[in-house]
Amino acid sequence: MEVGLSLGSNMGDRLAHMRTARDEIKQWDGVRLIAQSRLYETEPVDVTEDIRHLEFLNAVLIVESDRSAGQWMENLHLLEFRMGRVRGADRNAPRPMDVDILYIDDECIDSGGIIVPHPRWAKRRFVVQPLSEVRPEMILPGAGKCVREILAGLSGEKVSVYLDDW
Repeated sequence: MEVGLSLGSNMGDRLAHMRTARDEIKQWDGVRLIAQSRLYETEPVDVTEDIRHLEFLNAVLIVESDRSAGQWMENLHLLEFRMGRVRGADRNAPRPMDVDILYIDDECIDSGGIIVPHPRWAKRRFVVQPLSEVRPEMILPGAGKCVREILAGLSGEKVSVYLDDW
């Protein structure tokens, strides 16, 4: 199955965090990296004024794997925890690593706290722009438009290329 993952970091050595997360995911049994976007620097979305200055690095990874959505969530939460993420009431609080499942093939899942495709992916330029780079013609379940078309209709937050090869 093809799985799209969105990675983000806005605490500490953001570039090192992004590389560490990518490299660890690539090492998991049965996971094969097939594409990665460039690295983007993006302004935080839906955050309080006091942390608005903590810009993110964001990227999208495309992997192949037979892991279930539940296995992905368990492994990704453990990865985030090991990298220093503390989950609290504010889901937009600064964090060294955040990894979201954007899609798993053409599956639609809403069970046990897992929602796939990610419910806000199409509203977030920091997700859509790197996804458009690696899967521009993809139409995610429920979207009705391809990723490239969704990107063309987005405005808002600042998203700029940080590194081509990371």
